[in-house]
Amino acid sequence: MLNEQQEFLSYTSVSEYTSKNKQDFSYLGRTAFATILDFEGLPRILSIIARGYMHETNSPDIDRAYRALCAWCSIPDKKENATREEWQYKSDFRELHEEFPELVTEDGQGWFYRHVHGIADYILSNPNKTSKGAYDNALAIESGFDKKWRNKVIQFQIPIFSEKTKGAWIVRFDDMIADALELGTLKVYPETLPENISKKLSVVPDELRDKVSYLIAYYLANIDDEIEWVVLPVVSLDAYFGGTTFSKKILSKLPKDIIIRDRTSYGVSRYKVSEKLVYKELQRRKIAKL
Repeated sequence: MLNEQQEFLSYTSVSEYTSKNKQDFSYLGRTAFATILDFEGLPRILSIIARGYMHETNSPDIDRAYRALCAWCSIPDKKENATREEWQYKSDFRELHEEFPELVTEDGQGWFYRHVHGIADYILSNPNKTSKGAYDNALAIESGFDKKWRNKVIQFQIPIFSEKTKGAWIVRFDDMIADALELGTLKVYPETLPENISKKLSVVPDELRDKVSYLIAYYLANIDDEIEWVVLPVVSLDAYFGGTTFSKKILSKLPKDIIIRDRTSYGVSRYKVSEKLVYKELQRRKIAKL
């Protein structure tokens, strides 16, 4: 989120699976069940990965970023697909293990594939430390994730201008590469708000204050000079705060006079912060750019 470098590490480092009780979703890491079961929020993750590997040197390495995405998404092919022709899209990228040992194993298990099954294994092995809902999700992963993910990985590789594309709004690796080129290197934005803003948050209930503060900081980090709205990454915030805490318990309680939400077409959710609250900060930034 605000620390994109740490976010990158959470998607590429070795995962740990643990929880203290049924309300603790630490075993999910920086993913959410919505990402695993419905692939929501995945574009942001893929964009972070592409940026991390693309901008390792002074000049963007597009090919390396594309290969990293393939490695991260890899899932071993079924036996009947082992003879897939070279021109056909595949899902097994074990040949990239030497270049990206942290992303894909020698037998083609990509980071995401291993992470998802690691979560499911932990839940099924620790029913006393995980919720009933999590247990049901683990069963769903075991029964249907592989097929859905394999189809998704193949879909990712379809060129943007392919005439045979069936879905107008599918996500492709090419889209993520374009995002990585535009957004540049991974950033670390301040999480602490300017004092003149933080003082005004004393009216916000204690259980909401840190979430509201984070949303304001995220807004200030992503606001554009010409567009006052910022996309609200609900699933990513669920992953950041753990479980579904944000979407299920916090989102509807956010003070509407501070966090102003709007839903546009195609299900995109966006928000802006009260102009009275951030006006001075935005003006200060404009003056600093002059």
